[in-house]
Amino acid sequence: MKIPVRTSKPTEMVDITARVSEAVRRSGVSEGLCTVFVAHTTAGVTINENFDPDVRHDFLGALERMVPLASPDYRHDEGNSAAHVKASLVGSSATVIVAAGRLQLGTWQALFFCEFDGPRSREAWVKVMAG
Repeated sequence: MKIPVRTSKPTEMVDITARVSEAVRRSGVSEGLCTVFVAHTTAGVTINENFDPDVRHDFLGALERMVPLASPDYRHDEGNSAAHVKASLVGSSATVIVAAGRLQLGTWQALFFCEFDGPRSREAWVKVMAG
């Protein structure tokens, strides 16, 4: 199943937990695994805290300090080298256990689509497997 994600900023974290949970519900799988995959080279997916929005701010700020938007050392002509590096650091997939038909995320955890080259129309793939 594909989940459309519309981003509105150059970098942002979009909480997709509710939409992934809906995909799990629709799958009918009660016990298994749910994988979320982002097929973009300048975006990623991660699990992090969803309670305090400052966590998202701090996360994106830390990535920006580690991998600044502009650098004279970047050679990629499109000008989005930092986005490619950030996407690789964050990763393109996350897997969550499904039990009793629900994602087994911790109390404060959520699934986030991470945009590093926006704004754009994107998508995340969700695959739920019984097991």
